[in-house]
Amino acid sequence: MPADYTEVDVLVIGGGVNGVGIAMDAAGRGLKVALCEMHDLASATSSNSSKLIHGGLRYLEYYEFGLVKKSLAEREVLLASAPHIMWPLRFRLPHQPHLRPAWMIRIGLYLYDHLAKREQLPRSRSLCFNATSPLKNSIKIGFEYSDGWVDDARLVVLCAMAARQYGAEIKPRTRCIQARRQDGSWQVTLENTEAGGHAAQQESYRCKVLVNAAGPWASSMFDEVLAQPAPRQLRLVKGSHIVVPRLHDEPHAYILQHTDNRIVFVIPYEQQFSLIGTTDVDYQGDPAQAAIDSAEVDYLCQVVNDHFKQQVSACDVVWSYAGVRPLLDDKKADNEAADDAQTASRDYTFTLDAPRGEAPLLSVFGGKLTTYRLLAEAAVDAISPFFSQASGPWTKTAILPGGDFSSQPALIAELRQHYPWLSHATLQRFARSYGQLCQVFLLGCKEASELGEHFGKELYQKEVDYLMDQEWAYSADDILWRRTKLGLVLTREQQARLQQYVQARR
Repeated sequence: MPADYTEVDVLVIGGGVNGVGIAMDAAGRGLKVALCEMHDLASATSSNSSKLIHGGLRYLEYYEFGLVKKSLAEREVLLASAPHIMWPLRFRLPHQPHLRPAWMIRIGLYLYDHLAKREQLPRSRSLCFNATSPLKNSIKIGFEYSDGWVDDARLVVLCAMAARQYGAEIKPRTRCIQARRQDGSWQVTLENTEAGGHAAQQESYRCKVLVNAAGPWASSMFDEVLAQPAPRQLRLVKGSHIVVPRLHDEPHAYILQHTDNRIVFVIPYEQQFSLIGTTDVDYQGDPAQAAIDSAEVDYLCQVVNDHFKQQVSACDVVWSYAGVRPLLDDKKADNEAADDAQTASRDYTFTLDAPRGEAPLLSVFGGKLTTYRLLAEAAVDAISPFFSQASGPWTKTAILPGGDFSSQPALIAELRQHYPWLSHATLQRFARSYGQLCQVFLLGCKEASELGEHFGKELYQKEVDYLMDQEWAYSADDILWRRTKLGLVLTREQQARLQQYVQARR
């Protein structure tokens, strides 16, 4: 280990929701934390979800009552923590009697209503569909229940910002290339991945505890970085989504049953669109290269077309994405993977390897977006005994950056008073993306010209500068698809101009 190293208490590998959640929790307990992520924050699984804070209604069929119970309870906690990027959403479930009988659905919804305390969300109910419904006329009855929406990529960024507020060092585009135990500490080598054609810059860190929260790469980290066998293997399952022009004008989402017993969500998305997903396909290969295929597109279109009057095809898809879920790999005695991909557990576990006299290693396996805070709290609880200065859990009542306001309508009204020259659609976007944080780049501006260059759709230079200076945005893609979803509405020419600006400013 060279003399010029940085010493921290905890070094977290992985900038997805679990990694930043652990970094935030640990930093808030008084530990000195660093986090490295080989690409952009939330660039893999955590930005490619169905964007739901939910208990997992369908998990009840697989008897995962414990997972559903803790997810439902955590749903309430998360909705209160970030009202700018999370909000309640009602789901409608059309009844298809040849798939699941009504009594089974009613029992499932009763459990969903009562497994955990509900404070914000109304209970489920039965309903009838009439001729004004966007569903086909043959579908007469259904059910309605509550869950929540989340901007997944922004959740990750906000947790990273909260970690930074507590002193954590957040290092995106920084790969961990080696970690070895030495003299009671971990000696870690990090490599900057922004160097391009230049020689990659390396940094050395020493930490008391190393956390492997690498998501789909959590098992492969053992061979490639830690030089030791992995204690658990992951089952990688690809989930793909498509975005099409909005199928209906209702505020509700739909959960559709299919003949293969899978379900597909149709969710109102970015005002003008519908988000449709997801698939469950076992995946081999580099998770960073996961992409939707034509069979998945056709499958999602078929499920929608079986239910909705408005028909869709591959030609209607304006955007698609695919992510790889790192699920716990349960093996049968014959060493075959257990059951279909959709039945694999979405729960999490972690292992703590702490031989006497040697530095501890905590590794996270599995998990889902809704339980990230619980996972982080449990993980930091597990490593806290190694630090006499560590305080207790604190995140259950924490408000994420920008979330200190009473309601989105109230915040939009407040912003309109200060910035009447911005359109309602833009004020709504700011409220739903940044909350109070938008004041950082709007404060003092009296008219649009003071926001700098206009890149289209009321994306201005000051917002871009803020994202680069405060939210680790490095490329146009970071801004268009993770910090915002303006890639859906900016033209190719506008996107190209944004990329030119970002490259020149770096």
